[in-house]
Amino acid sequence: MDERVREHAAVIVDHSTDVQPGDDVVIQAGAGTEDLVVALHEELGERNANPVVLNQPGRARRAFALAADPEELVLPDHTAALMEAADVVIGIRGSANQHESADVPPEQQVALQKLRKPVQEAVLDTRWVGTQYPHPGTAQKAEMSTPAYEEFVYDAVTRDWDEQRALQEQMVEILDPAEEVRIVSGSETDLTMSVDGTVTINDYAEHNLPGGEVFTAPVPDSVEGTVLFDKPVITRGREVTDARLTFEDGEVVDFAAGQNEDALAATLEADEGASRLGELGIGMNRDIDRFTYNMLFDEKMGDTVHLALGRAYEDNVPEESDVERNESAIHVDMIVDMSEDSRIEVDGEVVQRDGTFRFEDDFEA
Repeated sequence: MDERVREHAAVIVDHSTDVQPGDDVVIQAGAGTEDLVVALHEELGERNANPVVLNQPGRARRAFALAADPEELVLPDHTAALMEAADVVIGIRGSANQHESADVPPEQQVALQKLRKPVQEAVLDTRWVGTQYPHPGTAQKAEMSTPAYEEFVYDAVTRDWDEQRALQEQMVEILDPAEEVRIVSGSETDLTMSVDGTVTINDYAEHNLPGGEVFTAPVPDSVEGTVLFDKPVITRGREVTDARLTFEDGEVVDFAAGQNEDALAATLEADEGASRLGELGIGMNRDIDRFTYNMLFDEKMGDTVHLALGRAYEDNVPEESDVERNESAIHVDMIVDMSEDSRIEVDGEVVQRDGTFRFEDDFEA
């Protein structure tokens, strides 16, 4: 076995989830991830933890989604109960075909996702992490050879996370006490939002591996303006390009897309919270230096901002907060390139220009 796979497993178990003896661990494994699953079992065995593996291939998910009637289905209590009993949940992405569900109607996918919301909530109550195995299918979508993609993934995953945490903490110190954020990019993105009273999180590979972002939640009714997401997003198995959203009083009032606009429409119509923003994230992992059609990596890229339609995380808007937390069954991240003709303003002060932060040497006010 490639020693990098074992290093990956060790980061998951030691850093991301801190597995303890006797922990009940659920591993959700995608296609072609067996080596990492085996390496995880070695690590978990050394800690005397209790693993169970769920493996549902993309073809099987597609077959179910096409055949099922969401109106006749009920909450999957058995899956929710498993997650509620778990101490740790590890999700491993691996896909021979990222567009496997492309022919499942978007409204069907949204309906099935809404049914699984209690399962998602149960996972978020565990020590959870999502990561990527460098499967040839994802390498192909990234337009990389398999060896090059493997190197890309392992460089992003097995790094000095304490150093990354320290870099990102400088942005946390700016954003956490802030009241308002403005994002400007080119002539088509000018968006403002309140973050007053929400909590900024430093993501250094605890729940996402790789990590590499600072994120918070906008006040739901505060978002105003227009944004062009100039990086594609794969949602409902289809690639949405050049998505444009216009917000008034926090809600999307107009939208368009260059490709697969119907998939974007289905996302916005999923439920009441789907047309509002649940997350503002700032990418800060400069070891992720190229777009690969994989949001787990792409949202962490340096020189980017991502905004998520739908659910806000409880860590950003805790129960004791005076801010309303945006509720939704969906959470769909979309990316804005901030490398050129762009700036982030916090309370009227420019804190990033053309991808460079004010605490970095090349920053130009």
